[in-house]
Amino acid sequence: MRYLPLTRADRASMLETIGAPSVDALYSDVPDGALLSDPVDLPHHLGELQVEREMAKLAAKNIGTVSVPSFLGAGAYSHHVPATVDYIIQRGEFLTAYTPYQPEIAQGTLQYLFEFQTQVASITGMDVANASMWDGATSCAEAVLMACRATRRKKAVLSGGLHPHYREVTETYCQYSDTEVAGRDGHPEKQATANELDDLIDDQTACVVVQYPDVFGRIQDHTKLADACHAKGALLIVVFTEAMAFGAVKSPGSFGADIVCGEGQSIGNNLNYGGPYVGLFATTSKLVRQMPGRLCGETVDQDGKRGFVLTLSTREQHIRREKATSNICTNSGLCSLAFTVHMSLLGEDGYRGVATLNHETACKTADAIDAVAGAEVLNDSFFNEFTVKLSKPAAEVVEALVAKGVLGGVPLSRLYPNRDDLDHYLLVAATETNTDEDIADFASALKEVLA
Repeated sequence: MRYLPLTRADRASMLETIGAPSVDALYSDVPDGALLSDPVDLPHHLGELQVEREMAKLAAKNIGTVSVPSFLGAGAYSHHVPATVDYIIQRGEFLTAYTPYQPEIAQGTLQYLFEFQTQVASITGMDVANASMWDGATSCAEAVLMACRATRRKKAVLSGGLHPHYREVTETYCQYSDTEVAGRDGHPEKQATANELDDLIDDQTACVVVQYPDVFGRIQDHTKLADACHAKGALLIVVFTEAMAFGAVKSPGSFGADIVCGEGQSIGNNLNYGGPYVGLFATTSKLVRQMPGRLCGETVDQDGKRGFVLTLSTREQHIRREKATSNICTNSGLCSLAFTVHMSLLGEDGYRGVATLNHETACKTADAIDAVAGAEVLNDSFFNEFTVKLSKPAAEVVEALVAKGVLGGVPLSRLYPNRDDLDHYLLVAATETNTDEDIADFASALKEVLA
């Protein structure tokens, strides 16, 4: 039988309590184009074998990043994940998506989360990290809310180099917390300077948010910006989309970042059609009590043996409710475990080695593209991602490249659909998974498309 726990009277009472005239009114913020006006026309049920075959046919229509040369990035990167990672995360001792409430029976889970925090704090150069967030975009938004709590101010300044998806999520969060959002529009041909945001920082500014490397792939030392923020009593938030970069570039903590957050998908987690991913979040010891999410700590039991527990839990929603610092009351546990296993397998030398391979491959790719007539690499600096200016609209070029069996990058017009001035720019990412043959195929196909 169907499980229908609420009667019509129950629903009417609930709607009256919250002041909504109908269930449909609860979806008033959803654009009309995203709502289904008619019931979904689903086919009649089939047997398991028939369903598997049908789904296989549908999946075959998609061009995967492992089937053709792929240079996609823009916040989701294709890296080699050792088979050991998948094996370990499927063990029964670890197969859960949640932070445990009962430390007595979950020491293994708590220990790997403690190790995860240690790894994140190490690569970001910060004092402490939490047990993960949902993803990079929500981590960014939570960082802004945290800065507002810590400074008791209501203004956030966002750099034009911040990924537009991260910006949109942050603006949505701020919309409902009465936080003012200011910033600049980014452009790949307008190099950000150390003082580009100085005139936006005032006595009401809670934080300045920058991405490192930024959405166009550029790398910049933000020491001067950190000094400008601190002079005004504001915090510097450094966001990243490519966690592998910290194996090659300076850590954000080294130039004065107060909060560092971003996406950890690059390590241990395959692309998976867009998720689930894992948000990384780290800060200074001074701000730790304002940090959202869970925190695992090391302790000893009554016999003096090493153990692990959740600490600072009183700030969480499940205890503090409306007074909580965040509504994050779980974490991306399984993705965090994959991150931890992969990092443990690499070690510090391996992590730096993979980062070096990424940069070397990206340099080869940039050189090959720059040699093609009608294509110009704009970056003076980059890690494994850079922006290319094309003689034709990038979206059209990408479609033509797909027809030739190459996933040639992400058009900036896809990230910025309302920016006509970015139609000719292409964001290209190369990782250790790209071979010399892949690069040659990309350059050859691009030459034909642009001819």
